[in-house]
Amino acid sequence: MSDKIIDIGLGWANKYISYGKNRQKLETCVKVLEYRASDVIRITRNVVLNSGKKRKREVEEWLKSVDNMVSKFVSLKEQAEQALLPRIQFAQRVDTMIKEIENLTQQSETFSSEGFLLDVDETEGLPLVVMEWRGPSFERNLHKIWAQLMNEEITTVGIYGMGGVGKTTLAKRIHNDLLNEISFSGHVYWVTASQEASIYKLQKDIARTIDLDISNEVDEMKRAAKLFRALERREKIVILVDDVWADFDVEKVGIPLKRIKLIVTSRSVDVCRKIGCQLAIKLTPLCEEEAWELFQVKLGRSYKVSSDLKSIAKSMARKCAGLPLAITTVAGSMKGVHDIFEWRDALDDLEQYSVGEDDKVFPILEYSYNRLRDQRLKDCFLTCSLYPEDCKIDRDELIMLFISEGLIEKRSRRADFDCGHTILNKLENVCLLEGGFNISGVKFVKMHDLIRDMALKITKTGKPRYMVKAGIGLKSVPEESEWKEDLDKVSLMDNNIELIPEGISPKCFKLSILILKNSGLSLIPDSFFAHLGVLKVLDLSSNRNLRELPYSISNLNKLKSLSLQFCFRLRFVPPLGNLKALRELDLFHTSVEDVPEGIERLVELRRLNIGHTGLRIIPDGKLSELRLLRSLIILEEVAVKELVELKHLEEFQGRFFQVDDFNQFVRSLQVLDHRVYNIKLAPDSEVSNKYVTFTYWKEISWYGTRRRVMLCEIGLGGQSTEVLLPEDIRQLELCHCYNMASCLSETFLQLKLIQSRGIINCQIDNCKEIKWIVKLTSSSTAAAGQGGEEGDDEEGQISPCSPLQSLEYLRLCSLPNFEGLFEWESAVAEATLPPQTFSCLKSLVIEACPSLTKLFTSRLLLRQLQNLEVISVVDCCGLEEIIIAEEESSDIDQCSQSRNNNVVDISLSKLTNLNLHTLPNLRCIYKGTLICDSIQRISIKCCSNLKRMPLSLPTVDGKLSPPPALKDIIISERLWESLEWDNPQSRSVLQPFVKFWY
Repeated sequence: MSDKIIDIGLGWANKYISYGKNRQKLETCVKVLEYRASDVIRITRNVVLNSGKKRKREVEEWLKSVDNMVSKFVSLKEQAEQALLPRIQFAQRVDTMIKEIENLTQQSETFSSEGFLLDVDETEGLPLVVMEWRGPSFERNLHKIWAQLMNEEITTVGIYGMGGVGKTTLAKRIHNDLLNEISFSGHVYWVTASQEASIYKLQKDIARTIDLDISNEVDEMKRAAKLFRALERREKIVILVDDVWADFDVEKVGIPLKRIKLIVTSRSVDVCRKIGCQLAIKLTPLCEEEAWELFQVKLGRSYKVSSDLKSIAKSMARKCAGLPLAITTVAGSMKGVHDIFEWRDALDDLEQYSVGEDDKVFPILEYSYNRLRDQRLKDCFLTCSLYPEDCKIDRDELIMLFISEGLIEKRSRRADFDCGHTILNKLENVCLLEGGFNISGVKFVKMHDLIRDMALKITKTGKPRYMVKAGIGLKSVPEESEWKEDLDKVSLMDNNIELIPEGISPKCFKLSILILKNSGLSLIPDSFFAHLGVLKVLDLSSNRNLRELPYSISNLNKLKSLSLQFCFRLRFVPPLGNLKALRELDLFHTSVEDVPEGIERLVELRRLNIGHTGLRIIPDGKLSELRLLRSLIILEEVAVKELVELKHLEEFQGRFFQVDDFNQFVRSLQVLDHRVYNIKLAPDSEVSNKYVTFTYWKEISWYGTRRRVMLCEIGLGGQSTEVLLPEDIRQLELCHCYNMASCLSETFLQLKLIQSRGIINCQIDNCKEIKWIVKLTSSSTAAAGQGGEEGDDEEGQISPCSPLQSLEYLRLCSLPNFEGLFEWESAVAEATLPPQTFSCLKSLVIEACPSLTKLFTSRLLLRQLQNLEVISVVDCCGLEEIIIAEEESSDIDQCSQSRNNNVVDISLSKLTNLNLHTLPNLRCIYKGTLICDSIQRISIKCCSNLKRMPLSLPTVDGKLSPPPALKDIIISERLWESLEWDNPQSRSVLQPFVKFWY
């Protein structure tokens, strides 16, 4: 579809629509829509291939609508050419089509740069983080449930037991074991219920997990029917529903029990029975021996319990009543403690907590909380409970909340984030928080549901006092009587409230934090904030239908943080000049067209995000008054003289139109430490605006400390003004640049990038002059043979290849003349690259490079590219061969000779992903054999001329086996059946991993 959209129409501009007063306007609208669709496809393609994310359903539907619109335009054009329509009817159709196209274009503007894609960390195919320890009782229960899963007569299994006994851990282990079971070729889905679960919510969660969109259907029966049909079409499905508090009718949800296996966990055997579980397995607390073993494991394998401490430690383990969650938490609180006095003190504290019959685990969890001692740690821990149950909380987002409420205040923004991560690490280390990485590699934390319940129990009656109704499907705000005067924090995030009734005015005179993020709000009455005079943090972000803020916000003179990001329709913000305490203002992705009145008087402001707004200009003198500003994110051009006056600025994302302004700002960076930046140098043109808009970051992660520069439509050679780059640059992107050398390494010389050996990520897009990355000449070969510093030539000068020594990610896109990574002089056939060139390269992505015919030579792959983890080649119509085979005797220790010819076998020990898509002339991946024991995913699509799969399989106990890390092979059935293999048994060994693509 993408080819169709891109290929159609650019030539239409000078063709004909024979008449109609809006003919030219229609052609222009079609072009704009095509550009927009091309952008969406380009931006998402690489992420979809390599990250495990996928386009959101709304984006897929939008692309289909664009495709249909293009087809309608083609049809209208043909009818006009043949004069099949009367003039007036034709004009009417043109008018109608213009309106439809404008609607489609406007709809795409709601897509944020991060909003194209959907994380799939809760969908099929990803193992869940789970405790590794398995005691004998755990193994017995696991085998019992596994046997029932293999029993075709059993479709529903329940796991029940008291809180903290290990139900979720056991269910997670079943989930992961199913994923790893070669003989199981079906689908495994994980869904978390919760105390507030309903039929509607279960339907939504299951549908989201299987990638079914039922968001537009409100009728419960129709939703069930759609869900039923979708599940019925799939074979071998196991659904695990965790933490079920109330029974539900399986048929009303839309679960076809005859076609699937259902596993539920609950605290109640009655719930399991009413759901219809054919088998209900009770989990009981661990025996004393197992409890002690787990306690030791959680202390740490390297921790040796001395004889003096052993009796105390065993007493503490016994106090945990055999509950794994309690054991994990208590043992975690004693990690690294060796002093017997501390152990005795801890045991004495633990004995003060009485264990009741109903909630045995709560007192023990509360003990672990009280053991924190540090009040700031306690406050940060309790703040985590403001998020919905089972929420994976982005670490940086949580740290920004700590900063906003004043729990962290250091001398710099980087120090703030360092402190925040230290706090979260401590909470993870004592097992009060669970840590993990999402599919994009971003760190998160989450609270176990029982630990969150404990936190909410503390904040419901003690100090601080919270009201938390997050993610429970509220349709209206709580009654005014629920807004108690002594409330400190309120969270109503992730609900469907829409309207706050006129006249409601909570009298919460101590309320410091109010979170209404993603609560569905479209209107807030002026009365709502009348009695919230001490509010410090107000989060109204992600309320997409909120159009204006009430004037009463102007009176919140204690407010320190106001977050309005992703309020897409927000146009009006009242005057803010009275908010003298305000430190953070976030208007990212709103429709605000004017700088809020009084912003220059916010002299305490530390962070300002006005990226992706409706702002067209920042009046002179506004920013320079904000002298304490540490973080500035802005899309429109700002006067560089104002920026250089911001002496405390640590984080900047912005754009410059002129090279001189860009260079002046870069010079100011050189004398400052600890700066991170995302700067664009791009003129005010249609192409540049398109690239700048779609590659904007919401926030720079201090965890990754990014330093990024994009140059768009800039001349980099000849008579062009010299462009200066920061010496500490980490990421470089060149888009539509001109006057470039044919080799990228020579462009590095032009940019004086050779002085930086820290560049990690490089992306080149639509630069027509680029033909190669490195040009190897006799001089470069000689330089490579010198005995000096790595990458230095014979005169002591830094090699133009030096930036390639640290490069980890290289993406080459839409380079019409790109012929290969290396250009070889005919006289230097045995030339080698300077040492360490590409030695760090992990990911190579090449897209839409039609002149590329061959990618690697076997010799260079062995010598320079042994760290490659991802190879992705897409839409390169001229590519014939991935790796050119060469005889190579000097590298015999890294490879072996093929028995059939002199071609060497290549080992790519770190390669995890191989993606080959839309390569119509690809005949050969490699003539020899590839040994890739770390390979996880192979995806081959639209490569109809490929004849052979060169993958070598390992042998285990004399039998051919799949690569140990392999997860799936995505390929068409026709190609799979036609591929040739060196070993005829390879096809059958790999068959269980194949997922056919049509």
